Amino acid sequence: MRKQILVVAIAILPVFGFSQSIFDRYEDMDNVGTVIVNKGMIDLVSKIGSMSDDPEAEEFAEVAKGINGIKVFITEDKGVASDMSATVKKYLKSSSMEELMRVKDKDVNVKFYIKSGKDEDHVRELLMFVSGMKNIDVDVNGRKFETVLVSMTGDIDLNKIGAITNKMNLPEEMKKAKRDNKN
Repeated sequence: MRKQILVVAIAILPVFGFSQSIFDRYEDMDNVGTVIVNKGMIDLVSKIGSMSDDPEAEEFAEVAKGINGIKVFITEDKGVASDMSATVKKYLKSSSMEELMRVKDKDVNVKFYIKSGKDEDHVRELLMFVSGMKNIDVDVNGRKFETVLVSMTGDIDLNKIGAITNKMNLPEEMKKAKRDNKN
């Protein structure tokens, strides 16, 4: 009986935090560009930033301390882009993410989602999905990207991220983006 319980426990253990992200399957696709930044690299950048005399670098280091990982998937393939869109929709239905903001400009759609954290100022995940970029003049090494998917996980302080984005050269609408607490 103990062996059966142990086997069942091992079988369901991945469901409780050790499983891969639903998006990880894009990592090995030939027609998908991928950037995966794990906790070790984030910690290294955080340590380097905290040793700096630059207040902005120190501020970035503080934000980085709470991040566990960043995953970026980029494709120019319409089939993969369609699959990414379907996967994002499936993920949003099965997770407790809420829409933070969306921007539409001609064919380009940018959507930001968050998963709640320990309080209203913290989130466990930030998800950004950009689609419809094929006709936009974003050319990287001869490639025109269709879709970008970014997932950032950890204990992310929205106030610290807001302080950093206010210093960046972003459109005014993005600088003012805040969590909608109408719920």
